[in-house]
Amino acid sequence: MSKFLKSITTSIEEHYDDLTQVEKRIADFFINNTMQDDYSSKSVASQIYVSEASLSRFAKKLGFKGYREFVFAYEDQLKENKRLDRLTEFTIHQYESILEKTYAIIDNHQMVKIAKWLDDYKRVFIYGVGSSSLVASEFYSRFRRIGLDVDAQTSLNDIALNISRVTEQSLVIGISISGITEEVVNGLKAAHEKGAKTILLTGKRSAYFETFINEVVRLAYIPNMNVSNIISPQLPALIMIDIIYTHYLNYNREGKIEKLNETLKQINYPLEK
Repeated sequence: MSKFLKSITTSIEEHYDDLTQVEKRIADFFINNTMQDDYSSKSVASQIYVSEASLSRFAKKLGFKGYREFVFAYEDQLKENKRLDRLTEFTIHQYESILEKTYAIIDNHQMVKIAKWLDDYKRVFIYGVGSSSLVASEFYSRFRRIGLDVDAQTSLNDIALNISRVTEQSLVIGISISGITEEVVNGLKAAHEKGAKTILLTGKRSAYFETFINEVVRLAYIPNMNVSNIISPQLPALIMIDIIYTHYLNYNREGKIEKLNETLKQINYPLEK
């Protein structure tokens, strides 16, 4: 994995719950003390009252051969970050965290399955309200260019009224970062009752979904994501849509490229194969 996708700080945070109390003290030190000059095992051990052997065990839990290799990587990351102020660094770190979490939870077999479903079903409906309506609209705009018969429903009334159009030949995709958007969840439940295939993109898992959702696509999630705290709440869903789009475009690729070229010619922007 690239350095961008796996920062040392994020790696520490991911392993945090598996650390001992002593190792958590070491972890807190490296997360919070990024401005000092001496990270030698002797200096760090004396500052936080741990043994040098504990530092070595901590480094190995993160996947390093030893403390020296860990510190080398940690200091190298600090050098890269010194050209940025803390606010910029924090914001970029949030984006890195979303990408890393997406990398960790993505189910490649699921992406292939969904790409095939998009090809198999005659009509696709995408549901999203609030901030998720922007993702639904983006899905509609991108996928219709390559010939998918897709329609986006982005309000409570649209989703409720759309149920009369749903059949057993429909694929219905809902987007709810929180997993509790009633309009989307109820729309998927109603579609399932009519025999449609259903998919939910969400940051929260629930056993309740298993009763009427055929595939739950997990989205990367960080605290306060749904209230737009620093990171746009649409970002994890947009990343997942891009992954699905890539798989769908490459499933029976030649025909889709022809359809995309046909669309782009209408706006004088042909695409080379």
